[in-house]
Amino acid sequence: MSEVVFKGFGDKALPFLKALDFHQNREWFLENKDLFEEHLYDPLGDLVEHLLARFEKAGLPFRGDRKKSQFRIKRDTRFSKDKSPYNRHLSALLSPDGNKWAESGCFYVCIGLEEYRGCYAAIAWWQPKPELLLAMRKAIVERPEKYRAMVKALAKNGLVLNDTDRLKRTPRGFETVTEPDLVDALRNRNFVVRLAIDPAGITSPKLADDLFDFAVRAKPLLDWGRAIEGTLVA
Repeated sequence: MSEVVFKGFGDKALPFLKALDFHQNREWFLENKDLFEEHLYDPLGDLVEHLLARFEKAGLPFRGDRKKSQFRIKRDTRFSKDKSPYNRHLSALLSPDGNKWAESGCFYVCIGLEEYRGCYAAIAWWQPKPELLLAMRKAIVERPEKYRAMVKALAKNGLVLNDTDRLKRTPRGFETVTEPDLVDALRNRNFVVRLAIDPAGITSPKLADDLFDFAVRAKPLLDWGRAIEGTLVA
């Protein structure tokens, strides 16, 4: 893989998204497509390539492609009440097999307007398949020391598991668990750590360093999930 240096997103990246949010029509987008590519699309491609090279050297399990890893800015409105044709963000996902639709142990980065998704990165076991989620829940109960060690390691690295989209009740089969931290863990639908990105900093090359550092700090979560996932294919 050739070395690509990320120089930052263009200074018109967020202003472009704000204007797109206002106009939301194909004619305006096509008239301003050069701005989109120069300030958002191409820089995100550079960021993906730059991070992939560093992840590979660091032994982090993320694969992808500067084009295929990016999600389209054009929205699929078939099942949405919001019929706006364009997203107010641009994002990319790297995964162990390079599939941007993967769910397990993925790295996600989003550059968007604050009133919508905002700017952030995440490493997640997102909506894992039922058999993997069940295995994770069993591992939490049967090997709580490993789960707690992972949470402690994340905390030491300045990260906490995101608690959004958590079940209100303990899932069936685990009702006898009473320890509060384990109950909370069992109610998780996803296992996610996030990094808020300062919108003012997206034009700086330092963003790539911050994202790489975040991925390294999130490794305890990756290792915990991958060890459990490995038991399903052993």
